[in-house]
Amino acid sequence: MSTTQTVHMFSLKQSRRVALSVALALSPALIAPQLVFAAPAAQTAPAAPEAPATLPAASGQTTGHLATVSELSSIPAPTLAAKAWVTLDANSGQIIAGQNINDKVEPASLTKIMAAYVVFQAIENKRLSLDQKVNVSEKAWRTEGSRMFIKVNTQVSVDDLLQGVIVQSGNDATVALAEAVAGSESAFAAMMNQEAARQGLTDTHFTNAAGLPDPDHMTTVHDLGIMAMNLVRDFPQYLHYYSQKEFTYNKIKQPNRNRLLWADPTVDGLKTGHTSSAGYCLVSTALRDGRRVVSVLVGAASDSARAENSLKLLNWSFQNFDTVKVLDSTKPLVQARVWQGQQETVGLGQSKPVWLTVPRGKGPEVKPEARYTQPLLAPLTKGAQVGTVAFSLDGKLLREEPLQVLDSVAEAGFFGRMVDKVRLMFQ
Repeated sequence: MSTTQTVHMFSLKQSRRVALSVALALSPALIAPQLVFAAPAAQTAPAAPEAPATLPAASGQTTGHLATVSELSSIPAPTLAAKAWVTLDANSGQIIAGQNINDKVEPASLTKIMAAYVVFQAIENKRLSLDQKVNVSEKAWRTEGSRMFIKVNTQVSVDDLLQGVIVQSGNDATVALAEAVAGSESAFAAMMNQEAARQGLTDTHFTNAAGLPDPDHMTTVHDLGIMAMNLVRDFPQYLHYYSQKEFTYNKIKQPNRNRLLWADPTVDGLKTGHTSSAGYCLVSTALRDGRRVVSVLVGAASDSARAENSLKLLNWSFQNFDTVKVLDSTKPLVQARVWQGQQETVGLGQSKPVWLTVPRGKGPEVKPEARYTQPLLAPLTKGAQVGTVAFSLDGKLLREEPLQVLDSVAEAGFFGRMVDKVRLMFQ
């Protein structure tokens, strides 16, 4: 080999070393986060979407104001004779419309929604069983208000007591179950408050299990709506109690106080409430074509008024709004470039379908906007959050969700990584 060839090879090797050294030196600067936007066309959902297996989890952190769905509609909400009300879509978790939704109100027997939730938790955790016999204490027997008519020092099954709580709204049955779960009603109320905090119900505080009047026993219709949606989502196996029209115990037959069970076959719950100070209250829910709506109405003047106004609210919510699937778990929202990986692209999206409630016919106009940090450097783990996706309609934000990696991407070999480091220098 000639001297000229030797010098040339040495220069070539030296140039490669310099290039790699520069790439390594610059790599920290190259991975500085940048925002990249992607706005593909919204997915058109079917007119009657299939119901998701479970209701969506709470959405991700949101930096802007979330619009209620009615803000985007030209159809006014019905005029209702009530102190406060709200209607929500349980498939999407969105508030459709409401009035005085954050005003403190007395929940009366709507309290039993949370009481039942805590009992259902105890059953699922094997701390209680439906066929288990519960002793009726004197305290439970003496509890005032609506009653199941259980007798002191008798044994009653959890199944019967649940029917007494849900169908008959029995305060005595509620206290008996509270004592069976927690040992005392006060301890059970503490468990209810703990669960309310876990669910993010910041305006709710319970002092007793059944909903008897107390200045510190308060909530809002917003919190009641979230509470009801969580019960429907987490314990569908117990929803049959809420559509049961009557229950006979101790030879006393009592009807379910929810008149809507007779008025509309799509209504399958949920709970009535009444005291002289709270007025007539109703949390109702209906399932139509795979879509579930929950309404909360408090402070009506009569039993018939709460039923009539609640049905009006349910019908308005179903007739004027659609719930559409805007992101499918099987389809990526974005195909993103991956650097220093064994593959060049990866799908970004959500591991679960995302549903949105919009004014009827507006589904195709929903705009998703993905924001993710660039460059995406391998290795990437499936499910890792790399950004967010915001869904908006008519310029108003409806929801913001995490943007996740849909498939893992392994790191490339040494040479592949070095090549991408050099490429990034020219991006």
